[in-house]
Amino acid sequence: MNHSRTPSPARGIRTARRLVLLASTAGLGIAVLLGGPGNVPSLSALSTAALAQSAQRPAGFADVVEKVKPAVISVRVKLDEGPQTSSDEGLPFPQGSPFDRFFRQFGAPNMPNVPNGRHLVTGQGSGFFISADGYAVTNNHVVDKAKTVEVTTDDGKSYTAKVIGTDPKTDLALIKIDGRGDFSYVKFADVTPRVGDWVLAVGNPFGLGGTVTAGIVSARGRDIGAGPYDDFIQIDAPVNKGNSGGPSFDVNGNVIGVNTAIFSPSGGSVGIGFAIPSDTVKTVIAQLEQGGKVTRGWIGVQIQQVTPDIAESLGLKNAEGALVAEPQADSPAVKAGIQSGDVITAVDGQPVKNARELARKISSMAPGTSAKLGVWRKGEEKALTLTLGELPNTQQARVQTGPGETSPGNNVGPLGLSLAPAANVAGAGSAGGIVTRVDPDGPAAERGFRTGDVILDVGGKTVATPSDVRKAMQEAHAQGKHTILMRVKSGDQTKFVALPVGNA
Repeated sequence: MNHSRTPSPARGIRTARRLVLLASTAGLGIAVLLGGPGNVPSLSALSTAALAQSAQRPAGFADVVEKVKPAVISVRVKLDEGPQTSSDEGLPFPQGSPFDRFFRQFGAPNMPNVPNGRHLVTGQGSGFFISADGYAVTNNHVVDKAKTVEVTTDDGKSYTAKVIGTDPKTDLALIKIDGRGDFSYVKFADVTPRVGDWVLAVGNPFGLGGTVTAGIVSARGRDIGAGPYDDFIQIDAPVNKGNSGGPSFDVNGNVIGVNTAIFSPSGGSVGIGFAIPSDTVKTVIAQLEQGGKVTRGWIGVQIQQVTPDIAESLGLKNAEGALVAEPQADSPAVKAGIQSGDVITAVDGQPVKNARELARKISSMAPGTSAKLGVWRKGEEKALTLTLGELPNTQQARVQTGPGETSPGNNVGPLGLSLAPAANVAGAGSAGGIVTRVDPDGPAAERGFRTGDVILDVGGKTVATPSDVRKAMQEAHAQGKHTILMRVKSGDQTKFVALPVGNA
């Protein structure tokens, strides 16, 4: 049996429902401002405005479609998903989130088991040629684990393709058809699309052949929790199966993105689709073509967002930058002198708005590159230079910590938690104070504290007992501060949390 690719818990993001088609009308609207006699525009002024608008808007998209449609392909694969399992392990979205519910609702089809107990399916997506000699782009989730890849061009001819390389972190893949050098192909846009720009999506939904829809760019820089480098273009798109990996075009016929995902609580389109921007695609595909894999720059820090409370605690004017929770041992960051509590505010003179933007900037740079970082440390700006390492492809281990004994003397009342010296609790380490109880209605619970978390320092000072915490809070209160910054180890992650000082 043939089935369109649907998401599977063991495969993470991989669904032909995650395509991006756009629907809108190329109509002409005229707004008349109401007011006094002096504010009413004349008919000639309205006519001039209407003519100016119509001159800026395409009367239709037929010429563009005729130019680009031959480069768009249908991609069909046969794959072995391995032994069937009901495990939810591998889903990239937080449990209970809209995306988590979507992928659970539209999980893998109930395919009959083959004799060896393996799950065999046929999947379908879209793609597009980027060179005359047969290189084509599609989604990683379309060709992931494919045993065979078959490409059908716009004229109905079919070819066998091979996978040159894939990048799961951005959900991109490069495939190649050998034997011809005259395929129609398209180019990537050099200009970043603006919110409100027209966009065309071409693909092969339902396996019915090439289909074109139109809409606008709704937003940029979207983070949907699909991966560490999310930077999606959002487009208003009625979505159909089979468009994963298909291109989105501007009105000049240049590719602005690769259609990848939708948001849909019900499975139908609600006008929210996502495409990987062409800047990301160009960088990733160039590396896949050269070596079949992607290498990324790495500085070796755990980072987090700078919230308004954290910004106030650190003396920052704006809640921007990436807060370094913990530099990793022997990393480029440690060698350059980066410390816990530093806020990275710029890379090579370019401002860093948040932690995710820092990750994208660093990952887009080649290992071995020298980078100059702007850092905010203890109320002062500093400049540090480091040489980027290569992002290691390792899986982080999880460390479990257990609660200790609770006694009335361990309470830190204003925070709504109890502490014990970590050294007194097996497995908690030797530094800091371990959280033994959290008041569900207290400030600590509201900010995500859990039993077993270890508070390493408060206000920049090492703590081990409740009295240490109280003393640090009293000092902050005396200095007129409203919040105090705590460095907390939760599992194998270290983070900063800002808590109200209150009446310590």
